[in-house]
Amino acid sequence: MRQEVEAFLGYISIEGGRSPNTVAAYRNDLYQLVDFARRRSGKQDPSLKLVKEDHYFLSSYALDLRERGYTAATRARKLSAVKSWFKFLIAKGVIKGFPREDLASPKVNKAMPHLLSPAQIQAVLKQPEQYPTPEGKRDKAMLELLYSTGMQAAELLSLNVKDVNLTDHYVHCPGKGSKERIIPIYGEAVQSLRKYLAEGRPQLALYNRGEALFLNRFGKRLSRQGLWQILKGHAKAANLTAEVTPRTIRHSFAARLISEGADLPTVQQRLGHVSLATTQAYSRFINKR
Repeated sequence: MRQEVEAFLGYISIEGGRSPNTVAAYRNDLYQLVDFARRRSGKQDPSLKLVKEDHYFLSSYALDLRERGYTAATRARKLSAVKSWFKFLIAKGVIKGFPREDLASPKVNKAMPHLLSPAQIQAVLKQPEQYPTPEGKRDKAMLELLYSTGMQAAELLSLNVKDVNLTDHYVHCPGKGSKERIIPIYGEAVQSLRKYLAEGRPQLALYNRGEALFLNRFGKRLSRQGLWQILKGHAKAANLTAEVTPRTIRHSFAARLISEGADLPTVQQRLGHVSLATTQAYSRFINKR
């Protein structure tokens, strides 16, 4: 089974264009399935024959996950990874069908997203202004852009200098297929980006002339961990006790749009949701406040 798992991981990495973090998550989930198969078969490297002949293999695995205390959300994610692997095996002609096609994913109750009030948002956005350094100018521009666009962390960090148009006030948000979009930016986001590009980024890029918009102190593209640490530090300085993450900022951006009367298709486009149903569910969460 390990050989078939590695073939799938190679496929989603090279042809599917999945990120290293996504591939690592799939590897963890699928090798957990392999370990279950090992225990079920008694063989160190179980054969796919077990999957082909045992029609209750997947349902037994789902029950094993439940008995081991995994939450419904975690079980749903792990089973989704397994089903994606099975689809790959079916497409390659390795197996003919799912061990249990009627297996339903665990029902996951979505928690209310944490939102920041406008005052809390402004308190965080003002923190970088206390530091007249290249990093301070970068943080101000980055956080203003994050809140004015609702971009995900990965989208924000993938931006290059050429993706920002400060003449026509928009940012080109890279993405796959229909997720690629043009997002308007205004006011403080435009001003802070101008200041960062003129005074902050040139200092950070002294030893590394890359194309990334947001750089760390070594002139390299800022990492996801770096963004989280920066946001955590400014939230702490603003005396916010609740956890503040890029997703918190995204939720708060959406709440602001909805409270200002934006219709759902507009919110959908700004957030990059593929399905309007995702935005509708999001709207229901916010309206419960």
